[in-house]
Amino acid sequence: MKASPSQTVVFITGAFVSSSCWDEWKVFFEEHGYACLVPPGLYKDASAPTLRSRQPDAHVASIRLTQLAEYYAAIVRQLPQKPILIGHSMGGLLTQLLLQQDLAAAGVAIHSVPPQGVITFKWSFYRSVWGPLGYFTPVGESFMMSLKQWQYAFTNGMPGAEQRASYKAFAIPESKRLSRDGLTAAAKIDFTRPHAPLLFLAGSTDHIIPASLNYSNYRRYQHAGSVTAYRELPGRNHFVLGQPGWREDALCILTWLHQLPHQQDPKVSKSGFLTGARSR
Repeated sequence: MKASPSQTVVFITGAFVSSSCWDEWKVFFEEHGYACLVPPGLYKDASAPTLRSRQPDAHVASIRLTQLAEYYAAIVRQLPQKPILIGHSMGGLLTQLLLQQDLAAAGVAIHSVPPQGVITFKWSFYRSVWGPLGYFTPVGESFMMSLKQWQYAFTNGMPGAEQRASYKAFAIPESKRLSRDGLTAAAKIDFTRPHAPLLFLAGSTDHIIPASLNYSNYRRYQHAGSVTAYRELPGRNHFVLGQPGWREDALCILTWLHQLPHQQDPKVSKSGFLTGARSR
């Protein structure tokens, strides 16, 4: 699958972060021949500082997962051909949901929020998501992650100055309803259905979406004629899009896209992907 001027990548932003997190990724993929779209999230077409100044934001607080999936589906349907979807975190789950609707030529789920029923017992996951779920707090108010929460859930392992700078540049309020919907039937994936090629990327140091949770997500796909792939990259936390190694991750995705026509039986490819048509 080589890039052509008509081939489009749509980047889908996760929760708690501004869509500007894709700025460098957009330039990178455009340099490799792709047309790129980075739609802002619902009620989030503003800078991170502006969005934080609106906290609590009733419009953001109203966002639901089904509504957000329909929002991105409408954007994708307007394109002349099926795009490649690249989503991070909640954007990864949205990528899975849109592939289930047969709306993409391929999908990449980076540190994806898991679909309904895919669980982990890692303490770091529960510590990270408790605040965003917002139980025992007003659901009509958006949730703004504190710097301390950001440092644990997103930027663990990074120098303090970089953690603070990333928080200032990218952290935004989010909907508690959206976070909770990830636990409901709105996040349901039929793992037996055929789907376009799908790559999962995981990070070895991610607290909020541990690599083992990404692997469980990948392993659930069962359709024998559909290609899935998985790769865990060392030293990546949940702020993977802005870490110094982000270019390596982007190259990893390009490598996978370019080799798609040659995928056959499950194997570990020369590029380090666990790949192939899933079968049980």
